Amino acid sequence: MKTSLAPKRARSGPLVDQVFGILAKSAALLTLALLAAILLSLTISAWPAIHKYGLTFLTRTVWDPVQEDFGGLVMIYGTIATSLIALLIAVPVSFGIALFLTELSPSWLKRPLGTAVELLAAVPSIVYGMWGLLVFGPVLATYVQMPLQSAFAGVPFLGAFVSGPPVGIGILSAGIILAIMVIPFISAVMRDVFEVTPPMLKESAYGLGATTWEVVSRVVLPYTKTGVIGGIMLGLGRAIGETMAVTFVIGNFNQLDSLSLFQAANSITSALANEFAEAGEGLHQAALMYLGLVLFFITFVILSLSKVLLAQLRKGEGTKT
Repeated sequence: MKTSLAPKRARSGPLVDQVFGILAKSAALLTLALLAAILLSLTISAWPAIHKYGLTFLTRTVWDPVQEDFGGLVMIYGTIATSLIALLIAVPVSFGIALFLTELSPSWLKRPLGTAVELLAAVPSIVYGMWGLLVFGPVLATYVQMPLQSAFAGVPFLGAFVSGPPVGIGILSAGIILAIMVIPFISAVMRDVFEVTPPMLKESAYGLGATTWEVVSRVVLPYTKTGVIGGIMLGLGRAIGETMAVTFVIGNFNQLDSLSLFQAANSITSALANEFAEAGEGLHQAALMYLGLVLFFITFVILSLSKVLLAQLRKGEGTKT
């Protein structure tokens, strides 16, 4: 009696494994080399501005290409302020979307609603910018800025935060547009990491009488905190690096007259987009490259802080609350 045996797949030898290891290591080293090359090229291009201003460039508010007098505080403030506003709005909304899709939504609604949210990420940034300038800006000025100015007129401190001409462009407008743009990224990551939580853990908590919020806060979030923070950092990186949408609605004003949320301002990315093509060789171009270098370090600092936060969370694992 003959028995037919299926042909066995040939196992890859040690040579193939060595080649694969070399290729993987080369890819990692290439990434580090590209990162170092970018940092070196930015430093070399920005050196005239670094040599003239040093770290005082970060605290100067003057930006005068005619007199070749430059400072980056206005752009740095605009970048950080709009990104923080975007996170303050996007993180709670994204958390609510992810929570609804994974725990509360009926099965027939999960797929179409999740697809609709993800489609927001496919909208080009210039479309967001045009919509923000032509549609959202006037609405913000009429129904938000003007009522707030009337309500807080003469109120110390609070009145300064809503001052300025009611034109609907400025830091708040740019922050809201950025929030709309990063919500799909943060919510998609949160939804995916919420879904990897073992169902047995959640069912056990529900069986003990826990509410939906208790299951999410005491089971799902502790289990998925690394992914949640990673999604937030992804959204923050998207907000910091956004160019065209911010350029349309931030006002591109290189002065810092007040701390009003409705004040026209500027950001690092919008300054680079508006001026780099027309900047001549010399101090103006070097100052713009200095701004790019500052943006590089802002991103690096944010990434480092996220790593520190994750390390602190890991230290607290297993402790009694």
